[in-house]
Amino acid sequence: MGLAFIPLYIRYLGVEAWGLVGFMATMQMWLSVLDMGMSSALSREMARFTAGEVTASTIRNLLRSLEVVLGVSALLAGLLTIGMASWVADRWLKYEQLSTHTVIVAISIMGWVFASRMIEQLYRSALQGLQRQVWLNIVQTILATARGAGAIGVLVFVSSTVEAFFVWHGIVSLVTVMALGWGSYHFLPTCNFKPSFIFAELQRIKRYAGGMLATSMLVLFLTQIDKLLLSTLLPLRLYGYYMLAASVAGALRFLISPFVGAALPHFTELVARNDKLALINNYHRASQFMAFIVVPPAVVMAVFARPLLLIWSRDIELANQGAPLVTLLALGTMFNAFMNIPYVLQLAYGWSWLAARINLVAVAILVPSIFYFVPRYGALAAGWVWLVLNFCYVVFGVHFMYRRLLPDEKWKWYKNGVAIPLLSATFPVLIVFWLWPPDKGFAWTGVGVLSAIFLSYTSTFLFVPSIKEAVNHKFPVLKRFLI
Repeated sequence: MGLAFIPLYIRYLGVEAWGLVGFMATMQMWLSVLDMGMSSALSREMARFTAGEVTASTIRNLLRSLEVVLGVSALLAGLLTIGMASWVADRWLKYEQLSTHTVIVAISIMGWVFASRMIEQLYRSALQGLQRQVWLNIVQTILATARGAGAIGVLVFVSSTVEAFFVWHGIVSLVTVMALGWGSYHFLPTCNFKPSFIFAELQRIKRYAGGMLATSMLVLFLTQIDKLLLSTLLPLRLYGYYMLAASVAGALRFLISPFVGAALPHFTELVARNDKLALINNYHRASQFMAFIVVPPAVVMAVFARPLLLIWSRDIELANQGAPLVTLLALGTMFNAFMNIPYVLQLAYGWSWLAARINLVAVAILVPSIFYFVPRYGALAAGWVWLVLNFCYVVFGVHFMYRRLLPDEKWKWYKNGVAIPLLSATFPVLIVFWLWPPDKGFAWTGVGVLSAIFLSYTSTFLFVPSIKEAVNHKFPVLKRFLI
């Protein structure tokens, strides 16, 4: 929903104001460090609870303890944002059309949104750990619709200002906190006692949470340092174009997140039960399904970046400015998607420090690269860094995991989870792009893009083993056609 309404947001707010919205998304990611890895630890403990390793009283006390700690962190994040609003408006952002007062008020409202979303994440992690993804997805779909469509209603009928936009997002975030909080307690078994803050529960998860905190901080550097630096190196208008491209390519995360949310508690449960055979089978199945879902749209987005942006926005300048960035960011996100299931496997075993160490090395290379290349070559340099970084993860980084976990499964993962999906999805898209005549109007271009995505999915479907097995199992009558 957020992606669908971006052209309308830009129409009513302007590109410069949209750059301010992109700045909010970047700052939200940086302030998530105040979570200190506790939401991820809660999700893992909830999964262990479903496997019978944690009692109902223990898990309720842990949830209440984390509510207290993260409540304080959320309050600090909100106050920090409000306190720095004037400094950020005067010293950090470069804007021309917006007034200083508007920017300060907007940043102050962001503090409210940041605080709410930190608590949202806590409850979201609890529900994912309880494997209540269906209920969670229904609620999030309703609220995402309210957030996206409601913001348009506010801009059209109430006030077409960036302040009104942020106020509406803050209201929806508060409603989300209440809904997810109710669900978290509703799906836990009832107890005859009132849960309370217990410091020992925090001590119990500190090692895992510490590893997740270190990993999260390093991932922030790897994924957000470009956005943070560009927010001060570029005018807010050009930064808006970069954040637009990042939002379009980042839409692929909506395809990745469901697999991570479902796989982590399930893998954790299988590890707790020491069911290695089921773990291996589910690991490969999840990797291949992830690739099947993500690779075709990523390749189409990269190859048809300009036509897609033109159809989506009907803005030639926006399409010309954003297309090269979308290509680089989409391919980088696709390679990042390959690494998510191996990363989930590490977390299921409670091994959170490997990713932290690999990311530390990457940060030591990335940050100097950003400082050197971005001022000289602009936003495209950040896109290239993102692509090369994630490509190296797939080629080099994953070997360290397989030396310790599932060592006999590495080359099967490379073959069926990376190479086959990538090759089978890419060739049809390149053929369509080569054969389809360009600049024949929006409708004709749309038909070409739809043809590419259809052929890419069909080719991937025919060659990825787990997809064929799943269809053969559900629809035996098709088995003879899918040999």
